[in-house]
Amino acid sequence: MSERRVLISPSVLAADFARLGEEVRLVEEAGADMIHVDVMDGHFVPNLTLGPAIVRALRSVTDLPLDVHLMIADPGRYAATFVRAGADYVVFHNEACDDPTPLFELIRQEGAKPGLAINPPNPAESIRPHLPEIDLVLVMTVNPGFAGQSFISSVMPKLRSIAHWKRELDLDVAIEVDGGIGPSTAATVVENGGEILVAGSAIFAAEDPAEALRAIRAAGEKALA
Repeated sequence: MSERRVLISPSVLAADFARLGEEVRLVEEAGADMIHVDVMDGHFVPNLTLGPAIVRALRSVTDLPLDVHLMIADPGRYAATFVRAGADYVVFHNEACDDPTPLFELIRQEGAKPGLAINPPNPAESIRPHLPEIDLVLVMTVNPGFAGQSFISSVMPKLRSIAHWKRELDLDVAIEVDGGIGPSTAATVVENGGEILVAGSAIFAAEDPAEALRAIRAAGEKALA
C-alpha cells in the first residue's frame, strides 16, 4: 500500500445467516473491499462459529477477497482446509502455535496470504519479528470471541507502534483493525495507522447496511484528509 486508503471488510459473523448470500451481495454493491470471516473453535475463545463450509459458500457468491480469521487452538491443522475452501487470507494468533513461520509458508504454498493477529492484552513486540513474513497484521480492539463488543481505545499506542515499524522497515504488510469499529471510531483507527477496518454489527445490524458501510469509510477517509 504505497498510498494509504481506507478499506472496509464487513464481518459476516454479524450477518443474517438465513440471508447470507443476499447480505454479502448487498455490502459488495455498497463498496466492500473484502469479506471478513471469524472462525472460533470453543477452545481458543469461548464461542463456536463458522467453518470451511461457510467459506466455500461465500466463495460461490462473491469475488471479493475472503479474509479468514482463525481464532482456534490448532491453526496448523485447519489452515490448508480453509485455503482450499476459498480463503484469500488466513490469519491466526501467535500464541496458538510455538513457531508460526512454517504455517506462514504452508499458507503461501496453498495459494493464500498469511496474517497474524494480536489481542488487546498482548504487547506489539510479540509480533514484531514476524512482520516481514506476513501480508496482513490484525490488531484486535476487542477481546476475541463475541460480536458487538465495545472498542478498547487503549490499543491505539500498539497500533501506532505497528504502523511505525511498517514505515521504518518499508514493509508491504496491511494493517487491519477489528473490534467496535463504526463511524465514531473509524477516524481514530485510521489516524493511528489502521488501513483495513473490520465492522460487523455496525454494518449488518444497521437499518441500512450499505449506508452504514459508506459512513464508516467516510469517517476513516476524513482522517486521511
